Amino acid sequence: MTDDELRELVASTAVAQRETSKQMKLTFEQIKLTGEQMKKTDEQMKKTDEQMKLTDEKMKLTDEQMKKTDEKLKRTDDKLERIGAMVGNISHNQGDVAEEFFYQSLINDNRLGSLTFDDITKNMEKHKGNLQEEYDLFMTNGDSIAIVEVKYKAHVNDVKRLERKFNNFKKLFPIYKDYKLYGALAAFHMNDDAKEETLNQGFFALQRTGDLVCSENKEHLRVL
Repeated sequence: MTDDELRELVASTAVAQRETSKQMKLTFEQIKLTGEQMKKTDEQMKKTDEQMKLTDEKMKLTDEQMKKTDEKLKRTDDKLERIGAMVGNISHNQGDVAEEFFYQSLINDNRLGSLTFDDITKNMEKHKGNLQEEYDLFMTNGDSIAIVEVKYKAHVNDVKRLERKFNNFKKLFPIYKDYKLYGALAAFHMNDDAKEETLNQGFFALQRTGDLVCSENKEHLRVL
């Protein structure tokens, strides 16, 4: 190898070493940056773990609160169910009292206005296909029948209910097709609107007056 070749080899080696040193310096800097980034990432993960821990604790508290809320709602539902049953029983008992009063009263005085009846039946129910009705009181004589809808407190809607039952009666009991059919609404208390509508529809209005039944009707009775 000549001196020139040796010098060129040494020079190229020196250049290569400088390049290698630069690359190693860059690599060390990148490693340093990566280490710092990893450190930051570890810190962020630590913070995330802490936040997740806090979130888990909050969720646990929320679950406990929801459990307590569910228990309170259940207790409230139980109370409402008991109250509903009590109110339903009271309403049912009041209806039974009113029905028994008018039943016994009409046994003793079996008249509706100027009409006199021979007998009275309580709680008559009939099903025929999709048609179904229950009649509180049912009165008959030789050529006439009357249905009496009994309520503890009567409202306008009860007049509509009576009208429906009135129109369905002969469909359910065709054996009475040749009888004159009358209707009556009986109640311990009947508001003015219900009473007026009852009379306007041509039905009898029966109300309690002490131990007696006061029967009212207009001149033009509804007859089916």
